[in-house]
Amino acid sequence: MTISTIAQTNFEKHIRQNSYPGRGLVIGRTGAGNWAIVYWIMGRSANSRNRRFVADGTALRTGPVDITLVENPELIIYEAMLEMPGIFLVSNGDQTRTIYQTLQTGGSFDDALLTREREPDAPNYTPRISGMLEPENETCLITLSILKANPANPVLTDRFTYRPAPPPPGFGYCLTTYMGNGRPLSSFSGDPLWLPLQGPPETILQIYWNGLDADNRVALAVKTIENGRSNILILNQNG
Repeated sequence: MTISTIAQTNFEKHIRQNSYPGRGLVIGRTGAGNWAIVYWIMGRSANSRNRRFVADGTALRTGPVDITLVENPELIIYEAMLEMPGIFLVSNGDQTRTIYQTLQTGGSFDDALLTREREPDAPNYTPRISGMLEPENETCLITLSILKANPANPVLTDRFTYRPAPPPPGFGYCLTTYMGNGRPLSSFSGDPLWLPLQGPPETILQIYWNGLDADNRVALAVKTIENGRSNILILNQNG
């Protein structure tokens, strides 16, 4: 089976035919060979759906559509993408800022996440998914992490870090928070998934937006990096 077939099959099964993969990130390369980071949020509750993406320069954050309806802001309002020279970060929570600050003070990606746990939203215990892209680092271009509740004792956090080889143009590595819909939700399991990143950024944005469940999708962003400079495209369900 070719990587193209694997990636397309994963997209169909885990994204298009899955009503709730939850939040997700993809790091890879467009068909033209430029680096790209995709991030999306979904929601089942009114609180989760009361969000949109906002770009602040090179940073991406979540923001409320109606600030009067916000509950538990510590779990839904955060910086999803940050960057510093040669380093591009993405995550599904405020650990983006934790990683950024740790790197600024000489620590590592792993050091930062050792200070964090899965989210405290029992009974789902939403995993924290994080990614780092270093386009100029020949030994470690991509780092991915998922922190999730231990199945025997959800008080404990299982930690998985991946440093995959650079993908060929048109493909990326994906982590999502959940395997699918349910009560409680089932945490993502297995290695990062190969997914397609075909076409220019505008096409990637539309393909992923159309692939996500229309009733549960909330916002989607695609950041592309060319010659060290980034650009963000956004689609919001509301606002």
